[in-house]
Amino acid sequence: MRAENQVLQEKLDSLMHILSQMGSVAVAYSAGVDSTLLATVAHEVLGNNMLAITVAGHSIPAREIERARAFCAERHIPHVVMPFDELEVPGFRDNPKDRCYHCKKELFKRMATLAVEHKMACLVDGSNVDDQGDYRPGLRALSELGIRSPLQEAGLTKAEIRELSRGYGLPTWDMPSAACLASRFAYGEAITLEKLKRVERAEDYLHDLGFVQLRVRVHGAAGELARIEVMPDKLAQLADPLTREQVVAYLKELGFTYVTLDLAGFRSGAMNEVL
Repeated sequence: MRAENQVLQEKLDSLMHILSQMGSVAVAYSAGVDSTLLATVAHEVLGNNMLAITVAGHSIPAREIERARAFCAERHIPHVVMPFDELEVPGFRDNPKDRCYHCKKELFKRMATLAVEHKMACLVDGSNVDDQGDYRPGLRALSELGIRSPLQEAGLTKAEIRELSRGYGLPTWDMPSAACLASRFAYGEAITLEKLKRVERAEDYLHDLGFVQLRVRVHGAAGELARIEVMPDKLAQLADPLTREQVVAYLKELGFTYVTLDLAGFRSGAMNEVL
């Protein structure tokens, strides 16, 4: 593919060169915007000398895992799904401020082992330049383990990744940013399997109602309060009497005692605002 923008083409060429120099790579593949472009370009450059690894953990929505399977099957990209129980990682359930560090450290250790078993020279992830500006303790774990981030090394921003993805005809080019379900819980509030599944079902329900970019944030020791974030231009739609009543009834059926709508609207990393 040739990009219309010369600077963007140079970054794409750089990405291809970086991947080519690696010889073979295993891509941590979540089926999100960044990792989908990375897996696509890696497959273009390396053919079957690459492997997409998708994690099947409790904090990964089932629909995302199925999307990963379908995409790789359609594109004939070598793909494996790796089971992972993050609830067994020491410190994860307690949900400290550096929860992501502990989880990513163990997760990428296991992916690195899997990459070696499949004779891949490097394990790479889809972090981009913009990821350096947020509170992301998981990136420290990747750095300590020597995990490389080719998109970041090529100087690609999120907007540029979306533009390249559109050029490649990828269905993810305009897909909302995603994050694991553990990010829905206020720091210090215990994470359990029951709570994770409750959030997944709540968000699936809202997705099915047509809300695309959203989060169901959880507060309270028992996870009794749901704080719904949707895009500001969708607030009125969710507040519509019929929709509001349906959403409240369903979330209470799931086990939430209180169902609230965040008037500030969706923003990525909202739980980090307290830090």
